[in-house]
Amino acid sequence: MEFSKYDYTEEFLLKRIGEITSRQKMSNVRREALKKIFQSIDFTTLEAFDNAEKIDGFCEKAIAFSKTEPFLSLPSICIYSPFIRQAKAKLAGSGIHVATVACAFPSGQMPFDLKKKEVEYCVSEGADEVDMVISRGTFLAGRYDEVYNEIKSIRDICGKDVLLKVILETGELKTVENIRKASEIAILAGADFIKTSTGKVAVAATPLAAVIMIDTIKEYFEATGKKVGFKPAGGLSTVDDALAYFYLVKDILGDEWLNSRYLRFGTSRLAEKVRDEIVG
Repeated sequence: MEFSKYDYTEEFLLKRIGEITSRQKMSNVRREALKKIFQSIDFTTLEAFDNAEKIDGFCEKAIAFSKTEPFLSLPSICIYSPFIRQAKAKLAGSGIHVATVACAFPSGQMPFDLKKKEVEYCVSEGADEVDMVISRGTFLAGRYDEVYNEIKSIRDICGKDVLLKVILETGELKTVENIRKASEIAILAGADFIKTSTGKVAVAATPLAAVIMIDTIKEYFEATGKKVGFKPAGGLSTVDDALAYFYLVKDILGDEWLNSRYLRFGTSRLAEKVRDEIVG
């Protein structure tokens, strides 16, 4: 795919982001937007000190939101793979899915045979969703076919029943051209979602990276009729952070993407803030 509608300089994109945000803020849909955002949060804990006791409490907290208000229902939690089976049991009957990270998260630095075994383990443990990282070193070396083949192989392991989100780590890709190319590769290899970041690097999600990814999703949809989801993650610390990405998706892709099937937010700290503003 080629850029066709826009002058894809960074300066132009930043100006366009500002125009979209201003236009959407004027639409006065903040409270309804926050409801949709909450219902699209992948409630996440990915810390080295996570343990069984913490995961139990985390699952209980995820369930508790909807007991306060029925519309405060989360689509999933995102945890490390050793806790998949435990979380599945704890969340049974809640409607909340279990997502996990894979492919040597967050670095992506592992022999590919071991990455495949890791994903096979995640699927066998019952993961509903897999968030895989791409090999950024391989991508930046220009070995695009290898990146494509890795994603395609993980797609095959996940099968049709496990949702695959592909993390680009846009802060390490840096340029407009790289983010665009990585988005195309991930989509063509079978990603259900493309995701900005692991949240483990200095530069995580940014509106600039987001608009490039969202435009790629739109052009792919226009060319094929197939929808791909978008997930910003990393650095989302305020309600306005989340709204900025919501507005970009709404303006560029439209209302059909404003649900957890095609939009997710990777965060834990935002859930309570969004809840408090909705019910406050």
